Amino acid sequence: MAVLGRGAAVTILEIPSVTASPRAVELALAAAQAAADKLGRELLILDVSERLAITDCFVLAAAANERQVKGIVDEVEEKLRHLGAKPVRREGEREGQWVLLDFVDIVVHVQRDEERGFYSLDRLWKDCPSIPFTDATVGAGVGAGAAMPAASASAGSVPAGSVPATESGESTGDGAVGAA
Repeated sequence: MAVLGRGAAVTILEIPSVTASPRAVELALAAAQAAADKLGRELLILDVSERLAITDCFVLAAAANERQVKGIVDEVEEKLRHLGAKPVRREGEREGQWVLLDFVDIVVHVQRDEERGFYSLDRLWKDCPSIPFTDATVGAGVGAGAAMPAASASAGSVPAGSVPATESGESTGDGAVGAA
């Protein structure tokens, strides 16, 4: 608590801030939307920039089967290619159970439901702040109901379809995301 003259006191809350670069946040949000477009579930964006020197964000997505994992991976690559980003490394594509796409600024993990539950990356990185993501198709009539709930609230995620707040705390209402 900080004291400001004449007995006035202000309580300062410790809120984890996002330190990822704006470019990394842009790519992470695009990758999450691409995964949502292909019915990816448990979408979560983590700012790991304070913990790792090699990347700023992890994007986590779950899929029901190997075919859906591949579909999500293809869509993420396509969407990010339009933003001028190509993966410098790709792992696990042959098995289709856990595919890792390294775009330098972000790393995308697309896992089958079983792998997502077993390895629980969101729990492993729970101390990292999450970046709010809202599926643009939820509530727009296109694909409404197709998005699955985001990861558990204990991981700091925002449920799919929610409207995030901007830095000033105001709701944007248009699906745009302000920094948290």
